[in-house]
Amino acid sequence: QVQLVESGGGLVQAGGSLRLSCAADGLTFNRYTMAWFRQAPGKEREFVGLGSWLGSFTIYADSVKGRFTISRDNAENTVYLQMNSLKPEDTAVYYCAADRKPSKSESYEYWGQGTQVTVSS
Repeated sequence: QVQLVESGGGLVQAGGSLRLSCAADGLTFNRYTMAWFRQAPGKEREFVGLGSWLGSFTIYADSVKGRFTISRDNAENTVYLQMNSLKPEDTAVYYCAADRKPSKSESYEYWGQGTQVTVSS
C-alpha cells in the first residue's frame, strides 16, 4: 500500500518561508516523479512544481518560479518544497503526488492527504 504523507504546513506572515515535506512509503521512490499541487478555497487544484526521478530536472508553475524549490532525498524517500517570499495568494492546501510519468496535469497515481499553508498579510 502506497502512502504519501505531507508535513510542514502552518501559518506564516507574508515574506516568510516554509518547507513542506512529503514522505513516501510503499513505492520505489527513485522511479517516480514527485509533484506538488495546491488548492485554494473556492478554486481548482493547480500544479505547483515537480521533480524528476533522480532530481535531474524540475518544472515550476510561473506563479512560484524563483520563490519555490523542489528537492528530493531518494535515500529517505522524501521530497521537499521550500517556499520563500510567501504571498497571501499562496494560501492553499498543498498536496504531493507521485507517478512514473512527469506531468503538470492531475494524472498522478498517488496522492497525499494535503497540508494547509496559510500566509497572512
